[in-house]
Amino acid sequence: MTTSTAPRRIYWPSVITVISAAILIGAEVFGAAFAGGWALSILFGLSTTGEHILQVCLFLCGVAIMVAFLRTAARIEPFTRRG
Repeated sequence: MTTSTAPRRIYWPSVITVISAAILIGAEVFGAAFAGGWALSILFGLSTTGEHILQVCLFLCGVAIMVAFLRTAARIEPFTRRG
């Protein structure tokens, strides 16, 4: 097995691409969580407290989606390169 002694450097084009995509996708996911919680609370006749609880649940689902996206994006677009 060979190991490289070259230092790893941040590859900024990949970092900027992933951060830009995360901002765009995050805005959509969290906006949908807020609006979806509001719409579903009206549909099911929930109180304001029920609405907020539903929005928090959907927001946490959005966090899980964003974490999965960032992990996958970092695997596909590596943030560092050798040399």
